[in-house]
Amino acid sequence: MTEYGRGPGSEPWHPEDPLFGDGGWEGQQAHAGRQAAYGGQPQHYPEQPQQPQQYGDWGDGQQAAYGQAQQYQQQGQQYPEQGQQYPHQYEQQQYAGQGQQSYDNHDWGTGSHTQGQYPDPADPYGQQAAAYGGEQHDYYGTPDAYPPPVPPGRRQAEPEPPQTDWDPGPDQGEHAFFAGGGDEDEDDSDDESGGGRGRGERRGRGGKPKKRRSGMACLVVVLIFGGGVAGVGYFGYQFYEDRFGPAPDYAGDGNGDQVTVVIPKGAGGYVIGQKLKAAGVIQSVDAFVSAQSSNPDGKSIQDGVYTLEKQMSAASAVELMLSPKSRDNLIIAEGSRNTAVYALIDKRLGVADGTTASVAKKKYRDLGLPDWALNHPDLKDPLEGFLYPSSYAASEGQKPETVLKEMVARATEKYEELGLEKKAEGLGLDGPWQLLTVASLAQAEGTSHDDFRKMAEVVYNRLKPGNSETYGSLEFDSTYNYVKNQSKIDLSIAELRQYNNPYNTYYVKGLPPGPIDNPGEEALKGALNPTKQGWYYFISLDGKTSKFTKTLAEHDKLVQQFNASRNKD
Repeated sequence: MTEYGRGPGSEPWHPEDPLFGDGGWEGQQAHAGRQAAYGGQPQHYPEQPQQPQQYGDWGDGQQAAYGQAQQYQQQGQQYPEQGQQYPHQYEQQQYAGQGQQSYDNHDWGTGSHTQGQYPDPADPYGQQAAAYGGEQHDYYGTPDAYPPPVPPGRRQAEPEPPQTDWDPGPDQGEHAFFAGGGDEDEDDSDDESGGGRGRGERRGRGGKPKKRRSGMACLVVVLIFGGGVAGVGYFGYQFYEDRFGPAPDYAGDGNGDQVTVVIPKGAGGYVIGQKLKAAGVIQSVDAFVSAQSSNPDGKSIQDGVYTLEKQMSAASAVELMLSPKSRDNLIIAEGSRNTAVYALIDKRLGVADGTTASVAKKKYRDLGLPDWALNHPDLKDPLEGFLYPSSYAASEGQKPETVLKEMVARATEKYEELGLEKKAEGLGLDGPWQLLTVASLAQAEGTSHDDFRKMAEVVYNRLKPGNSETYGSLEFDSTYNYVKNQSKIDLSIAELRQYNNPYNTYYVKGLPPGPIDNPGEEALKGALNPTKQGWYYFISLDGKTSKFTKTLAEHDKLVQQFNASRNKD
């Protein structure tokens, strides 16, 4: 085996070989004094005497076989065996007119020939020093390596590509994509089967005709690409409009088509906008929220029923909702009695008179009253005091039970917010029910918000059993009027003291069985925080304001003054 590990090695060159005696670059470019290419050992040339060498059974002067160990004796020194590497220019080749060489008992079959030239040290591929006792890597043995260099003596001019009659046409300068060029697979297959042609010797235009790509395919590619770009641009624009562009909005004050919209309690801008959009009033919720934020009074829009028009601009819808003209709510005034509230509900819902009162009487336990408001005796109406004064979105088509539930829920929420249940005991009362009753009395007798705290003190002072002014009797005209379902001022003392009814505080000491109206927030706060100035009596001289006194004598003077003013009229 040779040092290359490829087989038995190549045969010595035959004398008839054109390169016989030609050592490649080293044979033609020898320079004296340069270091030998074979590990620093001296090389012998034909014109120099040589030491006798033994080459087995070959004759004198014959070249040693490649890959065999050679012995050199110079100056009486014995060198160890070392393998020599010789660059192989090509694989074994047969030349025309030359027979295959063979070995016969280690001799050439056709005689002997002169000693061959050793490669010159200037050979760039032969200066790899052979390792002592080892092998050297073959730098041309890998599949991807470049072919070994051709000796100068065998170099030939690169053949020109054959000419054909095929005309590439006027599109000769077209890009390979449109002209069908760039078929690497075909060129690579030609290189492999071309019998030694280099990588650069690919089939030109004179060989196999190259495929031409269809213009329709290019058009399809362009259309697909263009469609993709257009789609991305469209959706990108929509995304920008949705996130950063102005919200869609109608123009003007509406198209004249009126519509009723119910806004629930506690609704914010987005909820209101959703209600308006569903009714066709505005075009987008975002436009309404923006318009509401831009209006200084936009946050004051309340719950209730609004009469608006379809296709209004968001700004005009906000303006109209802030105007009383658009409000169509059911308004419950402070101090209203339940009988009046029931009549208002019947009228708003378009039901027969007495429908709501009948529902309240039958289903009051199912309307959401708190536990402390149930099971009180002698009540004229268990719902009295729980139809909280406010604005309600009641309209035709609704059921009375629905409206009553909303009123009770709002009253319960307000009473819990103010802390009636927690503060009643601290005021000397039995519970929140009595506190609510005191607030209803202050609401019924007071004429202004400034009166409610003083009026509440009058109630608390008169309820004291040991007081020397009333001895525990309230004697409020409002309780008698509640039983009679009236609002009279001119009532005789005899009439008041003779009417036997639990609500008549002229006849029964202490508080009435329950509230006599639906007090508002100010009356409730007055009952929770009364004054402490010793007030026992009160009178209103003009129907707008009240005057308070601490003794009966002071009160009688005001009564005489009131009667005198009435006689003048």
